[in-house]
Amino acid sequence: MTEAAPRWLVLVIKVPTGPSRHRVAVWRELRKIGALSLGQGVWSVPDVPVFADGIARAVELTRQAGGQALALDAAGRGEADAAALQEQFTAARSEDWTEFLADCGKFEAEIAKEIRNAKFTLAELEEEEQSLERLRRWHRDLTARDVFGAPEAPEAAEQLKKCTAVCEDYAERVFGALHNSNGAI
Repeated sequence: MTEAAPRWLVLVIKVPTGPSRHRVAVWRELRKIGALSLGQGVWSVPDVPVFADGIARAVELTRQAGGQALALDAAGRGEADAAALQEQFTAARSEDWTEFLADCGKFEAEIAKEIRNAKFTLAELEEEEQSLERLRRWHRDLTARDVFGAPEAPEAAEQLKKCTAVCEDYAERVFGALHNSNGAI
């Protein structure tokens, strides 16, 4: 028995041209949830519960702006169409994961710089812990909307673990510096 092709929700959004903040607000909401832009004013997501709240917010923003939102249930007309839509959606998630991985690299480089500069302060530790928490939230959000499992997802999970370990090491160094009277680390 073959697995059924995924169902999709297609949104056709029309927002008045002015003021632009309304179009931008709708666009941001759709990008935030990971909707796939199929063309001007046409967006799609897999028809799964994780997207429901974001879609509802985008539709409400559209209506508040005096626009129109049309939601359609869809599937690929044939296997090739279904596969192409899934590939496009997964490619978009791959781009998200690639950006996430780059930010993990920046996080590790920042902590390495603080260690090189021996900047072992509670304020700096708090800033780095906030950055790690942002990475955790981002990872959680990407995982939730990566419905089909982009190939970069496992590497991203490993990188997040590495970032956590790097931050824990930095925390130990900070506490060591704060509690060591002779200044040795």
